[in-house]
Amino acid sequence: MGVQFGSFDEICQTAALVICPLIGSTQGIEPSCYSRNVEISGTLIFQPSTCFVHVVAIFMTGIMIFHIRSKYTAVGRKEILMFFYLYAIIELLAFFLDSGIIPTANVSYPWFAAVYTGLVAGAYTCLLINGFVGFQFAEDGTPLSLWLLRIATLVTFGVSLFVAIATFKKIAGFDYAKPIGLWIIYILWPLICTVIYVVSQLVLVFRTLEDRWPIGDIVFGTAFFTVAQVILFAFSNTICDAIKHYIDGLFFFTLCMLLSVMMVYKYWDSITREDLEFSVGSKATVWEVKDPLLAGGADYGEEDSVSNYTHAGPPASLVGGVSGKQLYQGAGGRGYPPAMERY
Repeated sequence: MGVQFGSFDEICQTAALVICPLIGSTQGIEPSCYSRNVEISGTLIFQPSTCFVHVVAIFMTGIMIFHIRSKYTAVGRKEILMFFYLYAIIELLAFFLDSGIIPTANVSYPWFAAVYTGLVAGAYTCLLINGFVGFQFAEDGTPLSLWLLRIATLVTFGVSLFVAIATFKKIAGFDYAKPIGLWIIYILWPLICTVIYVVSQLVLVFRTLEDRWPIGDIVFGTAFFTVAQVILFAFSNTICDAIKHYIDGLFFFTLCMLLSVMMVYKYWDSITREDLEFSVGSKATVWEVKDPLLAGGADYGEEDSVSNYTHAGPPASLVGGVSGKQLYQGAGGRGYPPAMERY
């Protein structure tokens, strides 16, 4: 199948995308082959297998969000959380749109489809900016970093929402018969963001990290993303015909995209480590007092007035008059103790 710039004709004839019923003509573009429907309590459910993957994706995203929130000292924790929140919302909305719970004939469908389009574009923008968090152009977790991320994502969402609904409704010079703007934000923009993110993370690993294992996470994530696009846009009809309409390419696309998002989490988790000393809810450390001067309540002789520490140096506050805080700033470079260096 050939993909023509600015045209959804061949794409929608192969893949049952959310926006396909709203572009091309007043009746939309129908795929050549799509998954069978099932009837549940008198209600037709479209794409049942794909909807099952949507539910699994929401559940898995909840688990990933829980683990990210528990890493209190990890770099880019708040920034990457926003990406996973957006992905969870996208999967929830896709469940209602793909299943037909929100019918394509309903007057609200174009608006939900436009919101979905805006969220997808915003999520890729969020991922793109997360790719530069590790370079510390702005201190992660600070208002500057978070608001730059939020504003950029919100602007992308707003622009994409407007372009989508204007294309569906034929307003402001946009036309569903020639959806060039929609093609750019729905097809081209995600590809650009993904390529930049992958390249930036490879640069980060080679320049900053001594461990090369995270490259495997990047490779697997990129592979799943690529396979998802190829299956959806090239082999969807072939799969649908071979399996007699039980599933189509959208099922494998959704599954591979979930796996690629999971690899984003796996990669982020592999390049960040948590300082357990500062973790909330971690088991308290039991310290053994070896210095008799700190034991208290006993009278020791002069020979016992020297500390029993054999490997520790003098207190930081006594080294050349330099305070412990200054030593930490010199060692970590960010005002943290050396144990909190997170790359």
